[in-house]
Amino acid sequence: MTESLSNLLSENRTFPPTPEFAAAANAKPEIYDEAERDRLAFWEKQAGKLHWFKKWNTVLEWKAPFAKWFVGGKLNASYNALDRHVIEGRGDRVAFYFEGEPGDTKVLTYADMLREVKKAANALTSLGIKDGDRVAIYMPMIPEAVIAMLACARVGATHSVVFGGFSADSLLARIQDAEAKLVITADGGFRKGAAFPLKPIVDDALKGSHPVERVLVVKRTGQESAMGERDIWWHDLVEKQRAEHEAKPFDSEHSLFILYTSGTTAKPKGIHHTTGGYLTQAAFTHRMVFDIKPEKDIYWCTADVGWVTGHSYIVYGPMINGATQVIYEGTPDTPHKGRIFEMIEKYKVTILYTAPTLIRTWMKWGDEFPNKQNLKSLRLLGSVGEPINPEAWMWYREVIGGNRCPIVDTWWQTETGAIMISPLPGVTATKPGSAMLPLPGISAKVVDDSGNPVAKGSGGYLIIDKPWPSMLRGVWKEPARYQETYWSRFEGLYFAGDGAKLDGDGALWVLGRVDDVMNVSGHRISTTEVESALVSHDSVAEAAVVGAKDDLTGQAIVAFVILRGGVGAVQDGLEKALKEHVSKEIGPIARPKQIMVVNELPKTRSGKIMRRLLRDVAENRAVGDATTLADPNVMKLISEGLKSGKRED
Repeated sequence: MTESLSNLLSENRTFPPTPEFAAAANAKPEIYDEAERDRLAFWEKQAGKLHWFKKWNTVLEWKAPFAKWFVGGKLNASYNALDRHVIEGRGDRVAFYFEGEPGDTKVLTYADMLREVKKAANALTSLGIKDGDRVAIYMPMIPEAVIAMLACARVGATHSVVFGGFSADSLLARIQDAEAKLVITADGGFRKGAAFPLKPIVDDALKGSHPVERVLVVKRTGQESAMGERDIWWHDLVEKQRAEHEAKPFDSEHSLFILYTSGTTAKPKGIHHTTGGYLTQAAFTHRMVFDIKPEKDIYWCTADVGWVTGHSYIVYGPMINGATQVIYEGTPDTPHKGRIFEMIEKYKVTILYTAPTLIRTWMKWGDEFPNKQNLKSLRLLGSVGEPINPEAWMWYREVIGGNRCPIVDTWWQTETGAIMISPLPGVTATKPGSAMLPLPGISAKVVDDSGNPVAKGSGGYLIIDKPWPSMLRGVWKEPARYQETYWSRFEGLYFAGDGAKLDGDGALWVLGRVDDVMNVSGHRISTTEVESALVSHDSVAEAAVVGAKDDLTGQAIVAFVILRGGVGAVQDGLEKALKEHVSKEIGPIARPKQIMVVNELPKTRSGKIMRRLLRDVAENRAVGDATTLADPNVMKLISEGLKSGKRED
């Protein structure tokens, strides 16, 4: 039998924590044994760190694939994020340092946030929003986005945050599926040095059939906005509300949010999360993975609240832990490519959590931008969103972290709700590019085609075989789709589509979507490994690899590469050198048949590379639907560049 996934790339560098970091770390080595001895007691202990109005009577009810955690318990997400800090004397602590792209700033303490959330909660009630209703939030990355989410949670309404870059059609589909009664939006936001509209997109979306009764609009840019009968300005409604509002207790399994992910079909999937288990795991993982010291740290997660990372690691996890955070509205290269590093120095950021896409973009731009700023305040770095290749991991460590910051490379998904696999800083000796081990209390394994665990040194499918507190409670209104999508590939095992391997030491390496696995002469090869090999060459900043149909080998490896800043145009012999480099790094079987140099790669707005579009180019056919790209022009530029350049057969 051929292996589920060939294990090709090896990485032997390890970086143990310094004795000083280990001594002060929140997590200690014995935490793994504690969770292993009694998993449910372990999660009960973590849940006990939240404020409960009424304690649960059952830790877990599991009727596969449906879970209920902390059954009978009552709590309020907004109370846990705000009221308890103010009551316990932390009201003066800064919750957010906000910086708008134009340079405007705002400082909000926990007391400020509580006051604003109470007023917003009263405003929601005045609009008829009650426990069980759904509210769509379509906002730029401004404090009101967080306030709106926590106000919904406070009154028991389920929020459905839609990323502010999505189209009117995408917004309408999500409003219709969730049956949202209210949309909270803004006139617009600032991005790439200009105001972009949001309210007109909402108006366009609401030309379709929908149950929306009112639209609440934050004035952010001051651009012209048509206001109809159902529209109301945030400042006209929220500002006049009383700053007193009592947070109601809700059941542990009360619906907290729906977050839509793109489905393989046209219809997006509404990933549904509830309250008690989700908050427990979001707060626990934030505390342990980021080693948060709330009274000292300045924490910055660069995600948008439109993605699950923003839900779990900007709104709920950090605020429950009383963290001080930076939030930034705009793009990393506005007005210059050093904007993020400038802000790290300005706010003395200690913990940075960002995506490999952005790290590789920084590499492409060149070391001079981070080197201009003082980044010595940083003490911990995190990575999220996709596997990080070893070369980008090392650059992140050396250039951004000054060779002194541990890196936590985290694996999780919208569906899992919180981090599942990650090093624990202070405990784990990390390897560049590896997510290392499942966190305490989490059971994740790599299995073969039959669902049996693979041996060390082998590859296969990444599954979770025991329920976890922050797991999705289903696909909104589609229980059959939930079972089919996540539980049908392996009996009783959760599988969401990622391949992985175990190295000789048992460390876990995530290899990306199994849909992206190439079959070359009977070898199942992960695109991630070939991309990592390419990026380890000095000339390459970023790479995307696809398998294109090939009469001889079934599929041939075709690579699209972006060169590092300063490398210049295509050098003579570069393609041959890169092919040889891949052969040397991981073996002749992985040698690309063709390498194309491009200026940009097609990415979604969350930073994921859309390989199916590159496959279209590699197989010389018309490029498919590119509407979800952050920049729809990228495919045109790639196609034109390749026509004018040399194509090697």
